Amino acid sequence: MTPPAMGLPSPSPRPAAGTGAAAPAPGAERHAARPDTLGSTAGADPAATRARRAGPATGAVEDAPGSHPGGAHGGTSETADHPGGDPAGGGLARRATVDPLFRLVAYALEAAHGRRPDAVWSAPYAFHLGSPGLVAAAGWPTAAAAAPRTDGLVRLSSLAHPADSCDLPLTLSGPPPDAPEWAVRPYAVLRALARAGHGRGGTDLHVQGSLTAAAGLATAEPAECAIALAAADVHGGRGEEPDRAHLARLLADALPDGDDTLRRAVLFARPGKALLLGPEPGRGRRYVDFDPAASGARLVLLAVRGEQADRPAELARAVARTRAAGALSAWQPGQREGRSVLVLLPEARLAAVRAAVAEDFRGRGRPVPRFLNIAVAGPARREE
Repeated sequence: MTPPAMGLPSPSPRPAAGTGAAAPAPGAERHAARPDTLGSTAGADPAATRARRAGPATGAVEDAPGSHPGGAHGGTSETADHPGGDPAGGGLARRATVDPLFRLVAYALEAAHGRRPDAVWSAPYAFHLGSPGLVAAAGWPTAAAAAPRTDGLVRLSSLAHPADSCDLPLTLSGPPPDAPEWAVRPYAVLRALARAGHGRGGTDLHVQGSLTAAAGLATAEPAECAIALAAADVHGGRGEEPDRAHLARLLADALPDGDDTLRRAVLFARPGKALLLGPEPGRGRRYVDFDPAASGARLVLLAVRGEQADRPAELARAVARTRAAGALSAWQPGQREGRSVLVLLPEARLAAVRAAVAEDFRGRGRPVPRFLNIAVAGPARREE
């Protein structure tokens, strides 16, 4: 199998001998967003509370400590939507053992729309491995909290766009209503679901990622999957798992400009595995071993900073420094060139690689690139 491109030879993923999922890697710290930083406004450390079933595991930011979100514990009165108390997902905001990101989105839905969520879903960011159809999930999640409506209204909010919450009529045909730019794709997802019979009464939705665009990983696809799963869940039968293959097809049809291979990685990934995909959703899918930590290696995301026009040259320079310092390979995480590369390197060379890159950039008066640990994670899941 072709190894990741752009770098020195690296261990190729091997066909998986079994179907069992590897244990999740240790968790991570994330920091509050500033211009050109990697963490989102959620800025929380999920590691301390992620001792749950196998699923998206987190890596560690190599740059700065995490911080916990403030104000995610306050009580609230019961709402007309749930007069008996918490629905299935409504208790997350008040449970100290829950990952702070998921507590935050549950609380934010309630703060924005006056009701507690019926479900909270997380979906991992995903990346390409440099070979056609070969993808994997990263241990950093996007989360969506949802509650069903019956009045045909869609209410959308995100902490990343605090001034651009919106209430939109859910129409099944004709041009979509005017919406803030960030809400166009979430609305398209909910509209596609409604056309397929899921949630025609409308939905309250809050979505939030753990990384910003500064990290260089695709942000749209995990958000779309988290939204689709949360909405399908709250409008489906209680306790029934949404049909992921069906949702993958709906998303591919509704948003054909997205990266469908990344969506399928989000929906079907396994910890410590890469996904080798056929051309059609749900067909030709098999798993191959890709667990850098198990072989004494480290997978890191290297993201450059500074002016957009300078990024291609600066990224190429950073890659050259990592290779000279002992990296095994480096490749683009998405289909489009961006501001980051994934770097595979021996564990023992991590400090030397970071030092070589930092010395070069600092010596030229340039912003030092950031390094983000990446664990190979499991699929989107419902948070309990």
